[in-house]
Amino acid sequence: MARQDPLPYKQQAAEEAVGFIESGMVLGLGHGSTAIFAVRRIAELLKTGGLKAILGVPCSHQVEQEARQLGIPLTTLDEHPTIDVTIDGADEVDPNLDLIKGAGGALLREKIVAQASRREIIVIDESKLSPALGARRALPVEVCTFGWRTQQEYLQWLGARVEVRTKDDGTLFKTDQGNLILDCAFGPIDQPASLAMKLSARAGIVGHGLFLGLATDVIVGGAEGVRHLRRRQ
Repeated sequence: MARQDPLPYKQQAAEEAVGFIESGMVLGLGHGSTAIFAVRRIAELLKTGGLKAILGVPCSHQVEQEARQLGIPLTTLDEHPTIDVTIDGADEVDPNLDLIKGAGGALLREKIVAQASRREIIVIDESKLSPALGARRALPVEVCTFGWRTQQEYLQWLGARVEVRTKDDGTLFKTDQGNLILDCAFGPIDQPASLAMKLSARAGIVGHGLFLGLATDVIVGGAEGVRHLRRRQ
């Protein structure tokens, strides 16, 4: 039997997550192919009156542009430093609801928004569930352009197989901040918190895709329907 396209599962999860939004909230608008379903559903509810007085904080230039086109009122973290709910995707989710994010290249802004959020709802299809972070996905690490090869050597010393991210035309991928992304294949990461500390302490590394302790909820779409996983308090 051919494997079913996971796209409907992602859409189901995203639209389920939108059900937790209430009128008057400040929302974090996540980046990526799953989170965009939530952005479009929010826009639909605003048009029909199902939601009112919503303000969105986009996690990337791309999401900002789409939200404006859809008519979602936007704000900034400077104007609203506390976000009620953020809906975002993830590349890998472990049993503790810790995440790897960054395949879309917006990991720095996504983490800033997540840390400012009272509730961080992650929407995924079931293929993103993993027994351990790094088992299925490389870890994106965002580095400044100055001396970036020294960061590559450092990450290799930590045990990763490192590739600098490029665009389809072969040129270097640049984030919204003008930084580079090094995709680091560590394999299963035994101690994510320890690795996160080593990455955060390194000058020149401006962000990494380990999102630890940030997701409050994970909505999973799959063949058996939609599941709602909650972080243990």
